[in-house]
Amino acid sequence: MTGEPGAQDRPFRVDEATIEELHAAIQAGRTTCVAVVEQYIDRVRAYNGVASLLVTEDGAPVPEARGAVRAMAALPFPTDTVKASTILPDLHKYQGPALEYGRMEATASDPGVMQQYGMIVGKPDAGQLNALATLNIRGERSVTCRGDFDRHPSAGPLPPGAPPVCEMFRRLPDALERAAELDATYGRNPDLEKMPMYGVVFSFKDPFDTKDMRSTGGGDAAYDIDFPARDHVLVEQLRKKGAIIFAKAVCTEYNGRAGDPGGRHKPAKVLPSTLGHQRSTWGGNPVNVYDPRRAASLGSSSGSGVSVSANLVMASLGEETRASCRGPANHNAVALILPHKAMLGFNGGAIGADIYCDRSGILCRTIADCARVLDALKDGVEGYYDPRDPYTTVPRSSVSSTPYAGHARMSGAPGALKGLRIGIVRESMVYPAGSKSEEPIVTAAAGEIKSILGVRLGATLVESSDPRWTRDPDVEAMTTDFRRALARLVPIVMPDVLFRLGRDGKPLFKEFAAAIVPTEFVPGKIFGTGAMQPIDYCVALAEGRVAPPANFDIATIQEQELAMAFRFHVPQYLSRRAEDWKARGFTETLVDFAALNARSKFWGDDGRAAFKNWEEVTDPRNPLGGRQGVDERIMLRELLRRVDMMVLLENHLDALVRLHTPFPPGKIGGAYQPGMPGNLRLETFYGPNAGLTEILIPAGYVTTVYDPVFTLSPDGTRYVPIASDTPTIVPAPGLPFSLVFRAEPGREDVLLKIASAYEAASKRRVPPPAFGPL
Repeated sequence: MTGEPGAQDRPFRVDEATIEELHAAIQAGRTTCVAVVEQYIDRVRAYNGVASLLVTEDGAPVPEARGAVRAMAALPFPTDTVKASTILPDLHKYQGPALEYGRMEATASDPGVMQQYGMIVGKPDAGQLNALATLNIRGERSVTCRGDFDRHPSAGPLPPGAPPVCEMFRRLPDALERAAELDATYGRNPDLEKMPMYGVVFSFKDPFDTKDMRSTGGGDAAYDIDFPARDHVLVEQLRKKGAIIFAKAVCTEYNGRAGDPGGRHKPAKVLPSTLGHQRSTWGGNPVNVYDPRRAASLGSSSGSGVSVSANLVMASLGEETRASCRGPANHNAVALILPHKAMLGFNGGAIGADIYCDRSGILCRTIADCARVLDALKDGVEGYYDPRDPYTTVPRSSVSSTPYAGHARMSGAPGALKGLRIGIVRESMVYPAGSKSEEPIVTAAAGEIKSILGVRLGATLVESSDPRWTRDPDVEAMTTDFRRALARLVPIVMPDVLFRLGRDGKPLFKEFAAAIVPTEFVPGKIFGTGAMQPIDYCVALAEGRVAPPANFDIATIQEQELAMAFRFHVPQYLSRRAEDWKARGFTETLVDFAALNARSKFWGDDGRAAFKNWEEVTDPRNPLGGRQGVDERIMLRELLRRVDMMVLLENHLDALVRLHTPFPPGKIGGAYQPGMPGNLRLETFYGPNAGLTEILIPAGYVTTVYDPVFTLSPDGTRYVPIASDTPTIVPAPGLPFSLVFRAEPGREDVLLKIASAYEAASKRRVPPPAFGPL
């Protein structure tokens, strides 16, 4: 790095380099764009291989198999497998549905390419990460135009049998060729005002359309043309600003598999766990940079976080519905800016999962680089508006008139945040009494907030309250906290919440039901044993004359009904993509859900069944008489934004800080936290559901974790997770955790000031030791 003594006399290395250091090295003649891309390709060759093992019934080896070509060589798959009984206790007593054991199969997109299906685990000491699915290297960047069908125009005509579209495709330079063009045109003197991303090597979560690489949302779908006719608007902006469009990152296909709307299709076989399956049927499963046995993410933009952390790229764009950017940033110790919904568009040139929450995020190793990328994504005329994404119709006042990078330059000096008031969201740190799983990270995070933000940087800390949190006498208490704000706002913004039923079919808020007269909660379901009319209870709750129910908090109210939006997104995206090709004289026949299902494979049969059920959805509404997913999302956003503003205003706060998650990365294919499939806590969804700007910064590591374990249910039909008090010691630096800073739209300048000061003062990120310099 250029900041080290004598760095100017050494060749430039991409490891942990920043954008500023890259540009300084180019201008000093210490490197070129081609040399930078070559370094990244070398790192991909060294570290981007298969990192998971099949879990089979007998643990016997499987035949050798080859996967897609990456960095000019076909992927070799491990032949060793793990016997299922070493993971699942009492397997000989299991009486449930057939298990979907691990196996190798040919893909739908290319029968000559194999991939892992069914049960997997992370490979210990793998030395590989599987972060990038497609490299922008000629001959391997598309299945449609693979090999000689992507022959450079200077090498002569295409061979017989090449699809006609390949004649157009091969004229697009690959990453190395584009780097050479930049070097030839600008040399050591690029115009960094016009091209602020000059030479910066990017990966993109696979759903972002890239016209020069395969783009299928991570799915294994046999398109006629597996690359789109045009870039996503954010990719287009980066390309214009000098970026190298280098790779598509592995992700959970279709942004988290989109759930299952229910229907007649059921999986023929089941997976006991999908924990750590941030997985693509085409691209495979990535692993954590600090422990390859563990999950790369809580959320689907897994390869984005891994590729940035392991220095396979300098920056990445991800997408988050409710966890998919913050999860990979947290698990791999990188910085993240997740702008408010939808300052940056996503759904205009990508397959979305839930348009009410989907948004684009920027992952880099420093928050200053994230801010530089955010500035570069802005068009000189249109700003951040994308006419193909209706949610980018945000108020212009919510977008800064000054460059964001200018606010991300705090030194971290003592007292740098003096005069600022930061609210601590203690709800992000509470956990059941006696549980060990959360204890190491919560303890470390509480100390980190107090010692760095409070003592060193001088911010005034103000904490929220929760029945499960023991007040810190050294920290000011909020006068209006989240529970009180909910009590004042739910009765007028979203009173339906009070009438919700739990999974047992009984009122979720028992104190409410006990206080009101018999009332119909949902059609045909009457509850209530008290004397108050429901509307009078609402008045009393809002005015503080009755205490809120015990479980009336920012976690419980965020449980939502699945909306039918995915059934809208997929046909809209596919038809737009086909129309783009039609306008250019080519035909794409994969245009609807039926064609997608007919030409796809899925790594788990639960995915196949869910997509068949999505195909048969016909109504954008949920069943009449029941909860409505779309309505709930819109009302919940309004409610949560008002709650946040009430807490901020009445406590005179500049911003909020919360712990991203108290859980360390879980073991791939292992037991999830009891009652939390995927290890996702509802409180974590606040920012995404509210659509608020969030900035995540690495905050430290823990070396002691408590992993749940599986036990067979008493009836022998399923495996259930149970908490464990047995510690696992993880080698240094350990497993990472992060702090998240949040404020309302338009206050990104303050958030960047706080986040950059914290990053500079704490310096918590440690490069992953197993993936160091070559």
